[in-house]
This record gives sequence, structure tokens and C-alpha cells, in this order.
Amino acid sequence: MTDQLAAPEVGRSRIRKEDARLVTGRTTWTDNIAVTGLLHMTFLRSPMAHAKIDRVDVSPALQRPGVIAAFSGRDLDELGSMPCVWPVTEDIVMPDHPPVAVDEVRHAGDPVAVVIARDRYAAADALEAVEVDYTPLPPVLDLEAALADGAPLVHADKGTNRCYTWPLATGDYEAEKARADLVVHRRYTQQRLIPNAMEPRAVVATPPTASNEYTLYSSTQVPHIARVTLSMVTGIPEHRLRVIAPDVGGGFGSKLQVYGEEAVALAVAKRLGRPVKWTESRSEGYLATHHGRGQIQDVEIAATRDGKVLGLRVDLLVDMGAYLMLITPGTPLLGAFMYPGIYKMNAYTFNCTGVFTTKTPTDAYRGAGRPEATFAIERTMDELAAELGVDPMELRRRNWIGHDEFPYTSISGLTYDSGNYEAATDRAMALFGYDDLRAEQRERNERNDPVRLGIGISTYTEMCGLAPSRILRDLRYVAGGWEAATIRMLPTGKVEVTTGTSPHGQGHATCWSQIAADVLGVPFDDIEVVHGDTKAVPQGMDTYGSRSLVVGGVAVHEAAKKVVAKARKVAAHLLEANEADLEFSGGTFSVKGSPEATKTIQEVAFATFSSHDLPDGMEPTINAEHLVDPETFSFPFGTHLCAIEVDTETGRARIRSYVCVDDVGKVINPMIVQGQIHGGVAQGIAQALFEEAVYDTEGNLVSGTMADYLVPSAPDLPDFVTDRTETPATSNALGVKGVGETGTIASTPAVVNAVVDALRPMGVRDVAMPCTPQRIWQAVTAARAEEGTA
Repeated sequence: MTDQLAAPEVGRSRIRKEDARLVTGRTTWTDNIAVTGLLHMTFLRSPMAHAKIDRVDVSPALQRPGVIAAFSGRDLDELGSMPCVWPVTEDIVMPDHPPVAVDEVRHAGDPVAVVIARDRYAAADALEAVEVDYTPLPPVLDLEAALADGAPLVHADKGTNRCYTWPLATGDYEAEKARADLVVHRRYTQQRLIPNAMEPRAVVATPPTASNEYTLYSSTQVPHIARVTLSMVTGIPEHRLRVIAPDVGGGFGSKLQVYGEEAVALAVAKRLGRPVKWTESRSEGYLATHHGRGQIQDVEIAATRDGKVLGLRVDLLVDMGAYLMLITPGTPLLGAFMYPGIYKMNAYTFNCTGVFTTKTPTDAYRGAGRPEATFAIERTMDELAAELGVDPMELRRRNWIGHDEFPYTSISGLTYDSGNYEAATDRAMALFGYDDLRAEQRERNERNDPVRLGIGISTYTEMCGLAPSRILRDLRYVAGGWEAATIRMLPTGKVEVTTGTSPHGQGHATCWSQIAADVLGVPFDDIEVVHGDTKAVPQGMDTYGSRSLVVGGVAVHEAAKKVVAKARKVAAHLLEANEADLEFSGGTFSVKGSPEATKTIQEVAFATFSSHDLPDGMEPTINAEHLVDPETFSFPFGTHLCAIEVDTETGRARIRSYVCVDDVGKVINPMIVQGQIHGGVAQGIAQALFEEAVYDTEGNLVSGTMADYLVPSAPDLPDFVTDRTETPATSNALGVKGVGETGTIASTPAVVNAVVDALRPMGVRDVAMPCTPQRIWQAVTAARAEEGTA
């Protein structure tokens, strides 16, 4: 007990209790699951971006060795349309989305048939026997062209490629623009990105048991959401459907989804009375797993000549892809409130138009709308600084919210509860050596060094803890944002924590154990965390949007406090004392003034189990449940600085140093926070310099393998210098803010700003992402040609 009092768990860098099992392979991924009579399922996917399906004949596949069954989309008529739970406007266009295409394919990779065989190789081989006749239709690829009169339609029955237009306006932007000394307009493109979770998607569906229960194992982030939505798609009553997310190897939003393969697996298991498994290949996943980003951003900022920002206008065209998946329409709107960033201004206008194309659907990808918003405002602040001739950091200081102004309601309507941008920035600049690097940059520019030095800045905030149900209601999101936790005190004094969050690499079992251990005063190793199974944990809203700690972790904390409150009643009764006279510390109740009169919480747990001597009218349990529905979001913030060397003769960009100082509120486990930031920064750098989903003019994905889609590895990335400031959130009992997406949100503009900063003296003011050597060289060449012409 003394050790526990001296060293609280919260704030301790504990090695994750999950890791030994995960890294040694003593675990269960969905593809590892083997059940008696297991069959294997494969999908035949369209090679065309857009075509009518004239005929599908699966009968030849049935003649192949080992094949048990095969179905076309028309055969699977018991399945409904795949769900979209975020109809963002009343007049949104929401086309049907069959799990297997019936009359028309609308993107390369759209499934047209499914084959089931005794093993996955026989199933894959039989796909070539399925006969499909197509009539090609024009692809729809360009967002602006898709909205033009007479453009080919992705969904002809809808009469338009416009999915919705969603506006937000506060203040009078046109009036602010009219009185501005300077108005800067820029266009940025957020390229499509392909998620690359370590574990591909996989599904195992089992037929009904004697009690008529179906079980679906899925590599998913959202088992509870999947249960509800798949019940509606398949017609299986929700109380007869159990969804299990076993160990899940990463997601980054790509598994915040309910996919057609899950619905088909349940339908096939029901029809055949046999369990069935499907595991995607990596190249199949590039076509079939939803993509991220995909935006054209037109940004306009109005300012005075001394650098005071007056107003901001943002117009987005967003690529929906061929269908609306779970939260496709709402993903860009998660960023709508964050384009003003940390800056004060008088007016803000935002318009977002969703556009259907004949490409793989888009949906949430790490950050989900917030990286796009941060990129736009941070790039634009650099552009404004260049136009004004002031240091970009100085411009930010003139406009950001001061630490003494919190809580502060931003121009977009969000109230930031706490922040100290000055402290995070000062620390980052000191670690970075900002002034020395600026001096070196000037010297290299003066001697016309072919390898230029660029300095990139990103001072950001983000909203996370996707939760407040009333706000989600106002945004027309179908579900709520609450989260649930239960604490069970077992008779032997051990503890079970059940959580509605569903981890896929975040370390929930470790952090939730640390939270519960401190509240209950029990050893860390005596706590087991149960998650990812809708039968064991019937209530939950799952994991995404940096919500797990801010909502789920707080629920664990509050449930544990309820356990202590119940235990106090029992302990007071056993000690023949008033509750008010009891103290609780280190897991032990003691009577004030009588330190020898004690009961540990473990002793109380056993006394409750035996129920021999409980207070009158008390139920024989100290277990407790708590549901949290926060009043608002949480707002991490920080400063990221990047120094990059750009070879103007070859276009090669090399990150020389990268410093990030983040403030994520109270930290539960510093080691886990460090890991989340490292991973997030790596993904942000990947968008800036490496990754892009590329389609040809026919709508074929030409970056459809890892040989063509460049995912950076450790040698491609620099060492990161990381540090933290700690400004606790005031919106929750733990003071936490969330960390899962901060690195991704902040890093991309820091890197691109550095590239442009290096080349700006040569006349370059933008390089489209990813800033590949080819694109950098082309930008330099074009600037030189323009200078020569001038």
C-alpha cells in the first residue's frame, strides 16, 4: 500500500500489458480464427470504374474443385443497402449501396459475385470461372467537371452528382473583406490517401447456434455500431447477433466502417449453415477499403496591413467516391469548425459540397476532416506572412488566442476550455533552435546554395473526444456519442473493467488499468480489461475520433468512484462507523482518529459477496456502471516545427530536424502518448511527401499495390524531438484531452510549409502534395522559366 501511495499509476510510463502477447504472436487476429467446418469466401470485383452489368453467371465456378457455392448480387436479395448514418442535410442525395453490385458497378473494385470454397485458394481460383458481361459507362473522376451541366452521372436515377452542400457562416465576411488591406486566396488539394493498417480486414461469420445466435468476428474498430447496423442490413434481430472484435492490428479510421463483406458473410453463413471466413489481400484492400481525404480547398483570408486577420472564407469540394459509407458525408464537416484554428477573427464563412465520383468511397482516415482544416489555415497563415513580409511565427503570435483569454469561444462557435499556445511554442522554438536556423537560411540564400533550407511551422488545435450527443444531433448524426464502463469487484479482490471502447493498438487495457488502480487502490496487475465483444460488453460506442480516453477513460474513472462510494457504505457498517468518519486511501478504509480500524476494498468485496453482514436494504454488490456523455469536445494543441533541405537541382527533400511540443492535457501514460505522437507524425509526413492514390483517365487505380503506393518506412523518416506542456482540460474529471490524431493533424502543414519556405526565394509559392522530387523539380523549373520570361 505504501508503494501505491508513493507512486500513483496515472502519469507512469508503464509498458503496455498487451504487448508481450501481441508481439510474440500469442494472440487472436480474425484470420487466425479456425472453427469446425470453416469455409472460405472470395469476391470477384469489377475491373471497370463504371459499367452496366448485363449478365452474371456463377454456375461455371460451381464446377471448380472445392467450390461449395457462388452468388451474384441479385442472388443475395435478402440483404438491404449498406448504411450511411450521417445524412448531413435534409436534401442530401443518398443512393442505394448494395453489398454486391446488382445492375451497375460504380468503381473499380465494386464486388459483382462471391465464391465460397473449402479453402481460400480454391475460392480464389474459381473467380476466373465467373462470367460477367459489362457495358462500359463514362467514368466520373474530376470534382469540378462532375458538377458541370451534362456531366455523366454516377447514379443516373438521382439526376445529379452533387451529394449535398453544407454551409456555416458567422459574422459578415464580405464586410470584413471590404475593409481589409490585403486579401489572399489560395487553392490546395488534399490528395486521396489509402489506409494501411498492419492487419488487413478480415471477417468470420458463424451460423446460428441452438439458441439461434449468430456470431461475427471482424477486424473492426466499431463492434457495437456494426451490431446495430448489420442487424438492419441482414434482418438478423439485434439480440441474436454477437459481434466480436478480437485483437485488431490497426485501423486509422479504415475500420470505423461497416462493410459489405461483413453483411455477405452473415448471409452466406445463414444460407449454408456453415461458418465462413474472408480475409482481404493488400491489393484488394486498396480497392475495397475506403480511402481518406480527397478534397479541393479554396481558401481566402482577409487581413490588415499590420497582420491582423479579419476574416476567413473556405469553399470545399469533397470526393465522396461512388457511395456513401458509414460517415462519408460528415467526415469533412468534422473539420468545418476547425479552419479558424487558434486564431481570432471577426467573420468566417464555410461551404462544403460533396461530389459523387466513380472511385472507391472515402470516409474517415486518421484525423477525419481536422488534418485538412489545419493544413488549410496553417498553409494560408504562411502565405499571408509572405505577402506581408513578416516572419510567419510573428504573424501567428499577433493573431492567436492568449493564454489569459480562456475559455474562449472561437468564431466557428466552439468554446476552447483551456490552452497556452505561447508556452508550447516557446518550448518548441528553443528545442528547434529557430533563430539559428533562420540565420543559416539567410546565409544559404545569399550565396545561392543549390540546397535550400526551409522552416515550416504548424501551431494547431483540434477538437477530439467525439462525443456530445446533443451536438451530434444538431449535425444530423444518427447515433449519440456517450460511452460506458463497468467495474466488477470479484470476491477475491481482483477487478474486471468492461469498456465500450474497442482498441486496435492504443493501449486501452494498460491505461484503463492505471485509471482504475488509482481510484480503487488495487494493484495494476490485479485488473483485467474486457472489450470488443457485444455479449460481454453490451453497451458501447467504440473507438474513433480520439474519443476513447476523453469519453471511455472518464467513464472508467467515474465507475470506479461509484464502486468506492458503495464500498464505503459496507465498510462503515462493518467498522460500526459513520460514512462521514471514514477515510479512503491506497485501497483502505480507515476510521478517523482510529487508524487501527480498517477494511481494505478487497475485504469489502468479499464481505459483499458473502452478504452475511450488509447494511439493511443494500444490494449484495459494489459493482458499478457509468455512462459519460460530455458537454463538449476536448482541444489538444501544440507547435510543430520542421527544418527541411531541398535540393533544387534534383527536387529531393530531406527533413533535417523535426520538433513537436504537444499539450494533450493530463497524461495517463507518457510512453503511450509518445508512441501515438510518433505514429501520427509519421502519417502526416507521409501525406506531405510520399502517399497518393492515383487514378488514370479510365478510373483505374494505378497505385494499387505497395510497389506503387509509397508508404514510408523508418529510414525515410527523421528522428523526432518531442516534448509536452500540460494544460489540463476543464471539461472532464481526468483533465485529459486525447492524443491519437494530434501528430497527423499538425505535421503535414509543417512539412509542406518547410518545402515552400525553402523555395519561396526562387518564386515558388506552392507545391502540391505529395511533395515528390518530381513535383519539387517541376515547381522550381516553372518558377525559373517565369522569372526568365519576366
